[in-house]
Amino acid sequence: MKHLLFQDFEEVSAKQWKQKIQADLKGADYNEKLVTKTLHGIDIKPFYSSEDISDTLKVSNPTHWNICEKIYVISAENANKKAIERLQKGAEAIWFILPEKEIDFVELFKDLPEDISIFLKPEFIDADFVQKLDKFLQGKSWNVFIQNDIIGKLARTGNWFDNLSSDHEQLDRIVQETRNIASVTSINLSLYQNAGANIPQQLAYATAQATEYLNHFEQLGLTEEERSLFKFQFVVSVGSDYFFEIAKIRALRWLFATVAREFDFKTTCHIIAEPTKRTKTLYDFNVNLLRTTTESMSAILGGADAICNMPYDAIYHKDNEFGDRIARNQLLIMRNESYLDKVGNVAQGTYYIETITKQVAEKALEIFKDIEKGGGFLKELKAGIIQKKIKESAAEEQEKFNNGDLVLIGTNKFENPQDRMQDDIELYPFLKKNPRKTLLEPILEKRLSEESEQKRLEEEKQSQPTQ
Repeated sequence: MKHLLFQDFEEVSAKQWKQKIQADLKGADYNEKLVTKTLHGIDIKPFYSSEDISDTLKVSNPTHWNICEKIYVISAENANKKAIERLQKGAEAIWFILPEKEIDFVELFKDLPEDISIFLKPEFIDADFVQKLDKFLQGKSWNVFIQNDIIGKLARTGNWFDNLSSDHEQLDRIVQETRNIASVTSINLSLYQNAGANIPQQLAYATAQATEYLNHFEQLGLTEEERSLFKFQFVVSVGSDYFFEIAKIRALRWLFATVAREFDFKTTCHIIAEPTKRTKTLYDFNVNLLRTTTESMSAILGGADAICNMPYDAIYHKDNEFGDRIARNQLLIMRNESYLDKVGNVAQGTYYIETITKQVAEKALEIFKDIEKGGGFLKELKAGIIQKKIKESAAEEQEKFNNGDLVLIGTNKFENPQDRMQDDIELYPFLKKNPRKTLLEPILEKRLSEESEQKRLEEEKQSQPTQ
């Protein structure tokens, strides 16, 4: 006779669990002892049950994620060789950073496998350049995304590429005239993450930025077919708050789908994720391997389409084969040894993640609605309101790091006093301050450990024996 184990146990409600916990606390305050406050304005309960997910968000994640590698294009020939080598070693997608318009596409794409995803990040806006690319791609099966983000450029540098009118004119031409590129518009959430914005803020600013673009594109008279084919790409940096970062990516898909429907854009978004720079450290740098592993896992379980892992030494070392290989192998291990590519929508139905997905989405919507009431993202950016909110959030997070509540092992806890880094630095790892004339205050990225690292480097110099 078949015996059903759980028939021997009575169903226990959340209320009964809480009563039992309160009895065990012996008078101690439940909220003070067991409810955790977060930087995201959401409290974490000690347990979650089916009662918490009576109303969940409908999120559809891809069943496959691509291992992506980033290549800075100095010459098309060398970048092409690097891309082929990395694809042979396990990468599935390539992310080219394009500093200049004079790119030989024939050379850059030479012998690259058909049907792979290729991401292009131009450090300029130029419709003629995109039209040249679009013509080159006709009849070819590469899945190409070009990351044009004129509002993101304004937020990051304080200036347009040229000016408001010219930048929008270039983007309009790109949107209307391209036919062979999967996506021609992107939004960079990484800027907000790396500057210290909390998760609801990141989502709200991305949604508000998307709304600015959709409002503008609505005036272009796109056909129904063009609207259905139109796709946004989001570039997301993933932090160390493991479960909340899973929820962030899931909530982003829901928020974009919700807003896009309001503009009659029945389309999905594409998400490429990478670990945040904010939690990476100069000292005890090998711990960065652990951080990028959990951050990449959050991106995978959250449902990113592509993951571009960060080498453990990226903040202070130039591009090198060893760092790139380790970063790639981290993702290969998660795919081939941890089987994290076998199931889509892994987080669906989990009481805790479903709950915080809904909570961060709702918090983001509140912030988004306030931005819209204030005149929209561009208006609040020009007024400095967005920058002020991010600074407040960053200061709160920085204070937690400084007083040890937010721990980065090897940097503000369990430091190695014998660790020396002064002679290993090839890239300047700190916030660069180059005074220049800007239209508005730029949003600046800054790692949590910068000030403490600068102090330690200064102590290294002072402790060196004089020659």
